[in-house]
Amino acid sequence: MPDNTPVTSQATAPVAAGQTSTAGSSYQQRRNQIEAYFDRTAADAWKRLTSDAPVSGIRATVREGRDRMRATLLGWLPADLSGCRLLDAGCGTGMLALEAARRGAQVYAVDLSPTLIANARERLPAELAGQVEFAVGDMMTRSPDETGPGAFDFVVSMDSIIHYELDDALGVLAGLAERAREQVLFTFAPRTPALAAMHAVGKLFPRGDRSPAIVPVAERAMRQGIGSGAAFAGWQVGRTQRIARGFYTSQAMELKRL
Repeated sequence: MPDNTPVTSQATAPVAAGQTSTAGSSYQQRRNQIEAYFDRTAADAWKRLTSDAPVSGIRATVREGRDRMRATLLGWLPADLSGCRLLDAGCGTGMLALEAARRGAQVYAVDLSPTLIANARERLPAELAGQVEFAVGDMMTRSPDETGPGAFDFVVSMDSIIHYELDDALGVLAGLAERAREQVLFTFAPRTPALAAMHAVGKLFPRGDRSPAIVPVAERAMRQGIGSGAAFAGWQVGRTQRIARGFYTSQAMELKRL
């Protein structure tokens, strides 16, 4: 795929409250695979991974990497989020959403997997019940009170677009940026020799025997896609940081208003 691939509009069609966008077939197909994997195949393992339960050495490195990435993204947000609204797009079991709520944010947290959302609701402390709403749906699902653009001060999407090809990932990011007033924080899988090799080897296995593949993206391609997309007018790339720990490699990137 060329590095200057334009942003597609397939994943960013306007949607009503509580509904999801009308995405292209590649996005829909991949989304369905991810939903099936995290809601059934990997639900128990993911619940364990995002808890403090003992895990194997490989999963321990993934847990540590994710903890570092979550801390990085939270470190890019204001320490005091009182009076702010935050969208956690692809919230999983809700660890980032809970931390943002502890800082005072009103959080709308959405994930494809009903099982992971059920786990997140189980972990929601009583004192934060009025600050976090966990919902099942696509990353582009509108909250019930979301009637127009800029409904959130901050949008965070941690390790939620790593399974999508660049054009679909950019389409999702454009939709998330439309909903943010100040800042969009997201992660992508950087194209490194190790990740590229793992991606290639993964294609050799039958689909039923493997999780949805992570799609490595070159940082230059991500920057060019954002810079050339009309949907990102008024935004610029800010901070970026790569986290690598054992079997976990992901890169954080900040979009901020000009």
